[in-house]
Parts: sequence; C-alpha cells; structure tokens
Amino acid sequence: MERSLAHIALFAAVIAVLGFLPKLSLGFGVPVTAQSLGVMLAGTVLGARRGTLAVLLFLLITALGLPLLAGGRGGLGVFVGPTAGFLAGWVAAAFCIGFIVERWRSQKLALVAGVASVIGGIVVMYAFGIIGMALVLDKTLLEATALVVAFIPGDIAKAVIAGLVTAALYRARPSSLLSRQANAVL
Repeated sequence: MERSLAHIALFAAVIAVLGFLPKLSLGFGVPVTAQSLGVMLAGTVLGARRGTLAVLLFLLITALGLPLLAGGRGGLGVFVGPTAGFLAGWVAAAFCIGFIVERWRSQKLALVAGVASVIGGIVVMYAFGIIGMALVLDKTLLEATALVVAFIPGDIAKAVIAGLVTAALYRARPSSLLSRQANAVL
C-alpha cells in the first residue's frame, strides 16, 4: 500500500514537473506542453487504477491553487477554460492507457505502451478536449477539431517516447512497472 501511494505521488509530481518545461501557445488558448507525456507514463507504468489516481491527485492540487499547469496556471478557473476538456480527458486517458498495458501482454512492451498511449493519450484525451473546447469556445465539434489538429504530431512523438521509456524502465527494473505485475488489476 505504501509503495502504491509513493508511486501515485511520484507520478503526480512528474506531471507537475513536465509543466515547467517551456510551453508553446497557439492562438486559441490551448498550450502545447509535455504534461500529457506524464499522463501517458502514469498509465503505462502504474496501470489503470494507480495511473488514474496519480492524475486525480495532480488535478486536485492544481484545483487547490498550486500553479502546476503549463504557464504557471492553477486554481478552479482552469476547469472552466478552453483546456478543461483536456484536463478531464487526462483522467480517462490514464485509465485507458493503463487498462491496455495491463491486459495486452502478447506483444513487446514498447509497442503495447506506444499503442496504448496513442489510443488513450490521443484518441480518448482529444475526444474530451474537443468537446470541452467546443463548449467553452462556442464552436462546432468540427471547428474545435480543426483547432487541435496541429497538436497531433507532437502527441504521437510523446506516445513513442512513452513506449520507449516504459520498455527501458521495465528492462532496467521490472519490479517498478506496476502495470505489468500480477496484482496490477485490483
């Protein structure tokens, strides 16, 4: 139990630290950040349940006002802005990624983690993000989708990185990959 709590806190911190990397803002309020890589890694390394808890912990401390989002943003206001859908999507993304990695064991881990990161960290997260942007910015779903197309190449690169880092971590220290342990599905 203590180990799980430490891992959850560690990955909440990883997501926070990745927010300090310089961001690139596009004109409509959604920044390009490395934080979604942290969400992907939380799912691939911790699994569905623990990865989701890490993201929820990060969002809780952000909601309490800590300026942990890219650009030093925090507080409740971020949950009603253009990025609100993406923030909600992080929770679903971490769960989806972890779920896939926990159950798909027939292929190499780098491939599984990369594909899981594309499915959860791009498809699922974008579904939430696009709906949120459409609502907040008063756009159609097609218009909101057009606004985020520019992010896809960067997120594909993050998914590849998540797959490679997860596989490298597993090779170096298999016991640290909670998503691949027999008791990962709790």
